[in-house]
Amino acid sequence: MSFKDLMDSWGKQRQPLLTRKEYSVNLPLNDASRLHALAELYPAVPVERLITDLISEALDEIETAMPYVAGDRVIREDDHGDPVYEDVGMTPRFLELVRKKRQHIESGDA
Repeated sequence: MSFKDLMDSWGKQRQPLLTRKEYSVNLPLNDASRLHALAELYPAVPVERLITDLISEALDEIETAMPYVAGDRVIREDDHGDPVYEDVGMTPRFLELVRKKRQHIESGDA
């Protein structure tokens, strides 16, 4: 989802699945000002939802930006028959940690 898609969704009021745990943060003044400006542009969307959606989109962007680091092991061939090497960068470790953390959150451990 792009930020444009995110803004479109704010107009359509889709509600994401939420955790029971709340996170409290103090925002830099400029970020708080921009957040409240968005809230004024989208008055039907609660500020908490704007924060939730923006964090979700930022995390998606971070995951996408993690560089692929080719390892030595071939895991498959692409459509042209060229080898595709195992990613030994941060992405596989990140995704494994996400899976583990989600299990803990869903079980109520976190």
